[in-house]
Amino acid sequence: MQIYKVGGAVRDRLLGKPVTDIDWVVVGASTEEMLAKGYRPVGADFPVFLHPKSGEEYALARTERKSGRGYGGFTFHASPEVTLEEDLIRRDLTINAMAEDDHGQLTDPYHGQRDLEARLLRHVSPAFAEDPLRVLRVARFAARYAGLGFTVAPETLELMRQLSESGELEALTAERSWKEISRALMEDQPQVFIQVLRDCGALKVLIPEIDALFGVPQPEVHHPEIDSGVHTLSVLEQTALHKQPLTVRWACLLHDLGKGLTPESQWPKHIAHEHKGLKLIKAVNERFKAPRDCQELALLVGEYHTHGHRALELKPSTLLELLQSFDVYRRPQRFEEFIKACEMDARGRKGLEQRSYPQADYLRGAATAARTVAVQPLLEQGFKGPELGEALKRERLKALKSYKAQTLT
Repeated sequence: MQIYKVGGAVRDRLLGKPVTDIDWVVVGASTEEMLAKGYRPVGADFPVFLHPKSGEEYALARTERKSGRGYGGFTFHASPEVTLEEDLIRRDLTINAMAEDDHGQLTDPYHGQRDLEARLLRHVSPAFAEDPLRVLRVARFAARYAGLGFTVAPETLELMRQLSESGELEALTAERSWKEISRALMEDQPQVFIQVLRDCGALKVLIPEIDALFGVPQPEVHHPEIDSGVHTLSVLEQTALHKQPLTVRWACLLHDLGKGLTPESQWPKHIAHEHKGLKLIKAVNERFKAPRDCQELALLVGEYHTHGHRALELKPSTLLELLQSFDVYRRPQRFEEFIKACEMDARGRKGLEQRSYPQADYLRGAATAARTVAVQPLLEQGFKGPELGEALKRERLKALKSYKAQTLT
């Protein structure tokens, strides 16, 4: 019985990056031996055990064989006869197919260390093409390590292209897809994730609404980068540079989907793209079963981001309607995330990344002005029910008119 550290822990140590999660593989052991040593079984599909003291996961070395469609379409075989090399060959990338024993001795049968030095994301074997989830995983690793100069090996990109064209991606569950997408959006360069998916043809299968933005022009006066798809990637890049949460990153990814519906005859204008895009945003939200906070912010940003950019021009009554739409009195954080998304949208334009965004503080001030209107005086005047609501609205409008007059004159 031999125990090896495998996968990401080995990869990140060699890269000089912090090691957070450690995966262990046990070679030459049976389920009975693991139980006898006090390990607790947890794997339903294949033998995985929890260490009796540390609680870390230890998996028996195993082989796998394709038996159906999608991520779960595999049968596994684990026995004491399965070698370390056989276990490693079923992994996705060479840089994830290295092992290390307790003496620090490296086992690297598929040249992962060489690919680390060459900054290449390369598949281990042709079996890579049997698992559609690996298309998303490789794109995610590309986003994570782009800053270190990593790229996807051409032959691996070709296999990803074949997978994208095979129909296998459609067998992925919403839950598995969302797990990879959400993790990728939180990487240092999430725009690389989307670009790699597009390069291998997976984007038009998984999120055709985003793929449709590429090649769609916008007015150069507002968008020096012109291309709507390029703009979306730039906005996503800004969300990472400014350490935005997942909700903001997801909303920014989907904010301009309506531009993909504009007839060519109307290019480069996109009249009412905000409203037209809502049905597409809703469809993407539902396809991946995104968490509710992500869904809600994406729809609100899609509908109102132009209002955010025009904040200084908005009439107090329109400003009040905007605040009401966000339920800013009970959910102030959601409005703050909207402001952040608008700012990322404004910065995601070629040559305008560093420009100031005075709309942000103006909108925050407007929200504060509306929230400071007290209810108690209105109750003391005898207002109640619907009449109280209308009176509160009038007072808030009055406060916003005063705020605008004081701020912009």
